[in-house]
Amino acid sequence: MPSAIFEQVYQHVVEKLRTGLSPQLTYHSLSHTLDVLKQAQLIAEKEGIQDSQEVLLLKVSALYHDTGFLFTYSQHEERGCELAREELPGFGFTTEEIDTICGLIMATKVPQAPQTRLQEIICDADLDYLGRPDFYSIGETLFQEFLCYGIVQEEAQWNKVQLKFLESHGFFTSYSKNNRETVKKQHLEVIRQKVTSQS
Repeated sequence: MPSAIFEQVYQHVVEKLRTGLSPQLTYHSLSHTLDVLKQAQLIAEKEGIQDSQEVLLLKVSALYHDTGFLFTYSQHEERGCELAREELPGFGFTTEEIDTICGLIMATKVPQAPQTRLQEIICDADLDYLGRPDFYSIGETLFQEFLCYGIVQEEAQWNKVQLKFLESHGFFTSYSKNNRETVKKQHLEVIRQKVTSQS
């Protein structure tokens, strides 16, 4: 049963993001949402989450976690929760399940402070790329987005933002600590050197 419900939610949200997101959202795009969904499932499996209901709620949260960008750039997590509350009863989700989903969405808000195992998993899935080889290509999409929205004006400023973020970030799950932390530290060193050479 959960897989049939998930398939319906998946089709609905993917179509909404595909047609509704601004092309200026080069980072917070459909591909980011699908990446977070994929990583959330992988981390949950590696962390031994076997309850099908928990996995379903995690997957739905991953789909909805950035839907707020359809409406707003700031406070998008809150808007994503509102959308989940509007739409998910139509897929048969209870108020309690939707509360869990909204808790998961809100947990991805930076600075992250997850309270449950599932929240730790979605937080690590959301920033999984920080410890991957595609860090620079994905980072470039975020740089372009930040330029578009006036969050940074040029590359030196962007590098400082990245440095501060990487220095303050920590993974929560054992899987991410073991499989992403080392590479993330390498990226941190490269950016630290860039910032030093630019100052």
